[in-house]
Amino acid sequence: MIHLVAALALGGGQAPTALLDDGTLVIRVDTQEVARETFRLVSQRGRDGSSGWMLAATARWVADGRSSVLAPVLEVTPDSEPGALTYDVRAAGSSLRISGQSSSGRYTLRYAAPGLERARELAVGPPAVVLDDSVFAPLLFVAWRAAPPSAPRALTGIFPRAPRTASLTVTDLGVAATTLNRDPATLRHILVTGGPAGPIHIWLNATGYIMKVEIPELSLRAERLPA
Repeated sequence: MIHLVAALALGGGQAPTALLDDGTLVIRVDTQEVARETFRLVSQRGRDGSSGWMLAATARWVADGRSSVLAPVLEVTPDSEPGALTYDVRAAGSSLRISGQSSSGRYTLRYAAPGLERARELAVGPPAVVLDDSVFAPLLFVAWRAAPPSAPRALTGIFPRAPRTASLTVTDLGVAATTLNRDPATLRHILVTGGPAGPIHIWLNATGYIMKVEIPELSLRAERLPA
């Protein structure tokens, strides 16, 4: 699955950064809209000529009249491993910045807020991906790890806000019929198991871009708005 997007990123004549995808996910629990998430995926070329990716997402949640904003910016290295992370969290009048960086089998997280500074190291082996329970665009990087249909692949999920890791399994179930914004659709179905929220279903279009995420145990669905 990685090759669908990577082919676009590595094409000839690429600028230092090139927009690959941007969109908005509407997040519902049952039928009630609870959040919207905007995201932007770009390829980027380093000074040494290597190419990687950067994903910036902003999820705005509203619950019981209170709002929270989750805004991670993730870098992904040329071998599709986690790079630098900058993550701003704003909720209930408070703010927190989380920074992350990988090195030698570990992912180091630093937390900064008024009156607070701390760090945490997580043991992480490849392949790995940085995720969040309430931000769904980063699941694209999980989908990239899916092997050909019916061949499960193991990877490590890094959850910076917790902080914790989870042993995940990702399986490409192939193309299947589903719905998108209540309309019939045919999309590629990626199944992720082993995470704290139970099975996650990721649906991609023919170009490899994320169109829908479903978490049945939470009755949650995130669907991409039409362009």
